[in-house]
Amino acid sequence: MKNKILEILRTEARVGNEQIARRLGISEQQVAEQIAALERNQTVLGYRAIVNPEKLDDEPCLGIIEVKIAPQRSDGYDQIAERIYKFPEVKTCYLISGAYDLLVFIEGASLKEVATFVTEKLATLEHVSGTATNFILRKYKEAGVIIGEPETNSRLPVTP
Repeated sequence: MKNKILEILRTEARVGNEQIARRLGISEQQVAEQIAALERNQTVLGYRAIVNPEKLDDEPCLGIIEVKIAPQRSDGYDQIAERIYKFPEVKTCYLISGAYDLLVFIEGASLKEVATFVTEKLATLEHVSGTATNFILRKYKEAGVIIGEPETNSRLPVTP
């Protein structure tokens, strides 16, 4: 039951306990108790809205940075990852496999602000040996949700 509740919350965080109970055929009290337990044991860490950036007046600049680091003898990647994810600009930080070690998502007010973060804060950290920065140009889908309305094709079809 816990996994079914989590799946509903992942896709529809604002759905009420009554609706979850009805979908799963259990009582609203059972749903409330399960969700409270998931929050207490930190399985559910928070809820968030998926925002269409095209509807914002000041769209933030989003950067994805691949970071190559030298792991520490006793802590592996954890100590340097902690230093990185504690920066307020960092929204997400993952340990990954491949040519780089960390994947870091940051948000800034401008391209310059993101670039400054990389050059002055991130790349200068001890044990960081390289970075590769990409910028989000347009969001099409986030967390399973399609962003914006699909564009209609105004061109006439061509037939052979």
